[in-house]
Amino acid sequence: MDEKLTNAQRAKVLIEALPYIQRYNNKIVVVKYGGNAMINEELKRAVMGDIVLLSLIGIKVVLVHGGGPEISDILNKMGKETEFIDGLRVTDAETAEVVQMVLAGKISKNLVNLIGNMGGRAIGLSGMDAHMIEAKKLRSDLGYVGDIVNIDPQPILDLLDKGYIPVISTIGYDKDGNTYNINADTAASRIAGTLKAESLISMTDISGLLHDKDDPTTLIPVVNVSEAPQLIREGIISDGMIPKVECCIEAIRRGVKKVFIIDGRVPHSILIEALTDEGIGTMFI
Repeated sequence: MDEKLTNAQRAKVLIEALPYIQRYNNKIVVVKYGGNAMINEELKRAVMGDIVLLSLIGIKVVLVHGGGPEISDILNKMGKETEFIDGLRVTDAETAEVVQMVLAGKISKNLVNLIGNMGGRAIGLSGMDAHMIEAKKLRSDLGYVGDIVNIDPQPILDLLDKGYIPVISTIGYDKDGNTYNINADTAASRIAGTLKAESLISMTDISGLLHDKDDPTTLIPVVNVSEAPQLIREGIISDGMIPKVECCIEAIRRGVKKVFIIDGRVPHSILIEALTDEGIGTMFI
């Protein structure tokens, strides 16, 4: 496909996006950012560019990020082995400190800086800031993996009202001073529900929900949450997709109007999903 659009074609693209821009204007959109799009520098720039663009056209974007591979990398350098149970990282007190350092430090500040360099205004928040995300132990065998007790949305709303893009690291606190590692999908779902967001866009390393996991042409474009249990029974939703889909359903139940699972490996997938007729992933309603 020829990348060089004529001016008339560019104008047509903008006009076609207009109803979507109007629909989302002044509404909150939560983006859960993780997977390959975080590791590949070119994709990272594309994602941050999309977020800056959405912000500049009047959409209130909240970015919730993961960082599993970078946490594993630091732990490896420390000579500390990582154990996973049911897809969740077993987190002792030392690992919790590393999680805090990597998520709220290195990753958060890099994303904030990149957004700033692309013309946006971002501020990093962790769940410990202003005691935004209160947590408790999810299970004793996982250590300091957090189950969210409460979310105070006010710090996020304050930043949005001032025109900033909140970049949220999914670390929780408790009243005993402990730090909790919280799954980014879970946190994004709860944050979107608490904010009553217009939509939650979850970036993954697959095309969306597929009838046949090996065939991207079998994408299921729309799923009603009532259909999910049947899709799990049929094995269409399986393995690591089950918790992701459960988070999508949780967000819908908490008042988010639409939830999307999209392929973060596709450049500008956020814009394609938010501002075009075709969309790109699976929408949960």
